[in-house]
Amino acid sequence: MNESLAKSESKLRSGIDRVQNRPLINIEGKFRPEIEGLRVVAALLVAVYHIWLNRVSGGVDVFFVISGFLITTSIVSTINRTGEFRFRLYVTKLMKRLLPSVFFILGMVLVLSWFLLPESILNKTIREVFASMFFYQNWQLAFSSTDYLDSSQMKTPVEHFWALSIQGQFYMIWFLIFTFILLLIKKYKVTKVKTLINTILGILFVSSFIYSIYLTNINQPWAYFITMTRVWEFTLGSLLCINLSLIKVNKYIATVIGWLGLIGLLLTGIVFNVSEMFPGYIASWPMICALFIVLSGTQDTKYGVKRFLGSSVMVKLGGISFGIYLWHWVLLEFYRYNVQETPGAIVGTLIIISSIILSFLMTRYIEKPIRSSVNKKSFNRLAIMGSVNILLIGSLLIGVYISQSKLEKEITYENYPGALAVKNPNDVPDKEPIPAFSKAFNDLPQAHLDGSNQGVEDSDLKIGEYGKTENYDATIALIGSSHSEHWLGAILQATKDSNYRVLSLTRSGTRFSTGYSDDEVKGIWVNNVLDYLKNADVDLIVAQATASDTSINRIQQQMVDQLQYVKDEYGMEVLAIRDDPRYSFNVLESLETDGLEETAKKMNLEDNQKDEKFWRKFENENKSLHKIDLTDYFKVNGKFQPVIGNVVIYRDNRHLTNTYSESFGPVFEEKINKILKDE
Repeated sequence: MNESLAKSESKLRSGIDRVQNRPLINIEGKFRPEIEGLRVVAALLVAVYHIWLNRVSGGVDVFFVISGFLITTSIVSTINRTGEFRFRLYVTKLMKRLLPSVFFILGMVLVLSWFLLPESILNKTIREVFASMFFYQNWQLAFSSTDYLDSSQMKTPVEHFWALSIQGQFYMIWFLIFTFILLLIKKYKVTKVKTLINTILGILFVSSFIYSIYLTNINQPWAYFITMTRVWEFTLGSLLCINLSLIKVNKYIATVIGWLGLIGLLLTGIVFNVSEMFPGYIASWPMICALFIVLSGTQDTKYGVKRFLGSSVMVKLGGISFGIYLWHWVLLEFYRYNVQETPGAIVGTLIIISSIILSFLMTRYIEKPIRSSVNKKSFNRLAIMGSVNILLIGSLLIGVYISQSKLEKEITYENYPGALAVKNPNDVPDKEPIPAFSKAFNDLPQAHLDGSNQGVEDSDLKIGEYGKTENYDATIALIGSSHSEHWLGAILQATKDSNYRVLSLTRSGTRFSTGYSDDEVKGIWVNNVLDYLKNADVDLIVAQATASDTSINRIQQQMVDQLQYVKDEYGMEVLAIRDDPRYSFNVLESLETDGLEETAKKMNLEDNQKDEKFWRKFENENKSLHKIDLTDYFKVNGKFQPVIGNVVIYRDNRHLTNTYSESFGPVFEEKINKILKDE
């Protein structure tokens, strides 16, 4: 009897133990070699498309799906094993995995930048290195209005760290999500754990996906970089991890979908214009391709893609794919700035091979020793690497400051007349141009610096107010896109000794035009400007009247029609400015890397004023509008120049430096006074 009772108790305890030791969340936690192979395919795709095609491949989106899958596997395994999810342990593991490569590569970039980067991009690089160290590079690029594949914008060697920054932010979000899930499970004794997780992740997936589609449609460059539009990509990987054991695929289908997934992934950047359409719904294409590959890997088939992706060579390369992604762009950008813009077949191949070799060496001699050592020793090494990088950043900033200060001491009107030098170019002494190349990119109008310029995030009206704000004689309103805004410096100089108020109503990428529909963000902003002007105390409107990068008369006419409407309906005087010449290449970058003569030669080979016919027609019509054509102030002896009167004209391929704009002060002063006095 006692023996029978003892056996029953033993069975009961055994049953309780099994229940207590039962995994909280059932997942397949085994090693997936094909995922390692998929990682290196994604990394090489990114490299190939960047090097030769100047396009986005969709490889980063695959990285995000894989990251979601792998980090969820790790988190769930930890919870199953320990019943807990501790922040300190989670973060220390992440830091030991991510920071060694990040700190080492950023340190190398800082050292090489001083010797190999143009001064014009140095300040931007320093800021982005700092942002990359602290995993907010994606926001740094978003707020600086970076377009990832706009070749006219100067690229730093660390611009690609935006993806790693989003990944780091996602890991923190996922800690909060699974901490919340574990709290719900324990507090409310949830038994349907998968249902709970799928519900929470499903809501997150749908919300992020919808927001991504919405923001991609209204502001794609901003959507490309910010975290919230990318969360759905990681979430798809997490949902796949949680539900993979429930999905059954037979061997034939596994073989077919695996190869379809790989082929579809390889073609993503060719089939779609990724740089303009991602991360909206089109981004689901490479992600579904990755999903097909992972699903196919659940079956071992003779001709399946798993045999290729899971081979020993691909698995080894997958282990260093993180480094391949980080190194390829660094090498590519230093090559572009010092040799040529687009590498040939041999050089491009050498960049990829070099990335693989550097990744292997970095993994072996930097990452592994830190990752495998005890926490205290690991973090001591990381602290040293991080401190060295901070010291390098400080040293570079001091060097740049000393160089700028030396130049600024020589600035006088006689040495730096800017636009006015076109009248007597031979009277200008030969001086180092201003602004310094390191400052030219950020030589912005006042409205941009104080936040009065309206960004592309919304349609609200922001108004910058300058000059005399009380008891003024007249009000001048500068209206339009950045091609109106960059004349603010000239207007402020022109009115500094007058009793005028100056308003800035500008929005990036938005012409003051009739060409937008009322329900799109740009159209709403234009209507908001018109509503403001109805009852505004404005005497003169100054605005860009043409676009020199297009010969489409409809676009030009819509800009003129808007100005004519304001003149006719509101009775305000209008000064219409002809657009400045625009170029297909970054003039500032070319000026520093190729020199003044070569840059001038390239400038004069281009059709940089496609508005010529329309402007001549406009001059003869619309007699009630005042007009100003400043094209001759961009030429010396009939040839376009990148520097006039020792002042750098462009901060990129189309926008004026504020310094050059200010040099137009006397020109605008004469025109404005004539209009307002005649009125």
